[in-house]
Amino acid sequence: MLKELGKDIEPMQRIAFLNDNCDGVEEKGYMKRLSVEEIRSMKDELSEASIDINDIEEEKREAAKKFKARIDPLKIQRKALLANIKNKAIYTKENCYKFVDQNERMTTYYNAEGDMVESRPAVADELQATIFQGLRKTGTNN
Repeated sequence: MLKELGKDIEPMQRIAFLNDNCDGVEEKGYMKRLSVEEIRSMKDELSEASIDINDIEEEKREAAKKFKARIDPLKIQRKALLANIKNKAIYTKENCYKFVDQNERMTTYYNAEGDMVESRPAVADELQATIFQGLRKTGTNN
């Protein structure tokens, strides 16, 4: 079989020649060779598309930074709120009142509302008697 057929005939006459001499016409997909000019043109299009893609990706990164800056504080807030709901409590830092029970050998802390916030075994330093521990305040003059 020949690699080329009717190349020496004009394009319109070549189609008629091929049609008149063939056994059938079928639509078929195949890889058609490109000319040097077509390749050069496609390379130019590729360069333009690459530049456009790069510009769009840069815009996307900038937009992502803006969205991240907006969403990060909300994520931190959500995390804290979820922890508070899960624990059914909120972490707070305030003055607490320490009481050492020498007999029970326990140290207990109370908040300003009078709620016990911590109770633990007393350490050695807390168990050393002072001159005032025998004079516990009861809120009366007795």
